[in-house]
Amino acid sequence: MIQEQVNPRVYVACLASYNAGRLHGAWVNVDGDADDLMTHVQAMLSASPEPDAEEWAIHDYEGFGSVRLDEYASFERLAAMAELMREHGKLAGEVLNHYGGDVEEAREALEENYQGCHASLEDYAEQFMEDTGSLEGIPASIRPYIDYERMVRDWELNGDIFTLETSYNEVHVFWNH
Repeated sequence: MIQEQVNPRVYVACLASYNAGRLHGAWVNVDGDADDLMTHVQAMLSASPEPDAEEWAIHDYEGFGSVRLDEYASFERLAAMAELMREHGKLAGEVLNHYGGDVEEAREALEENYQGCHASLEDYAEQFMEDTGSLEGIPASIRPYIDYERMVRDWELNGDIFTLETSYNEVHVFWNH
């Protein structure tokens, strides 16, 4: 699987302008730290058509996958999420969503528990059995009767794994322990 580049960004709106019936804001790339984001927001507020503009809100965003951001998401959290997305591509957005936006849990899943992308969960189980030597001693004539579908069903029901299906024949597998 080719890791796709992401460009997380947010649209930050001036609330003084918004309350006056005007749209004023800026798209800001989330490619630095929280201070960088605040610098861009301050520049946008300084250019506001409304005097003394000082309040802002996030009115739109893109490049964060299926993660939901609220109007007042902390810039520290946004920067950490964007960094993870740049390191791990679009999959990071899906993992972040799985963990409710928790950056540390998502990072641990991606860096320690990720088992790769497979055409199906059954394909992963078969590869796992081969890689771990679990098929040794089982005659080749019996191996086709191994029920990988039930094996992975038990793994999922027991909470041993979770999966994210991002496309046809793209099943990402993660161990939970």
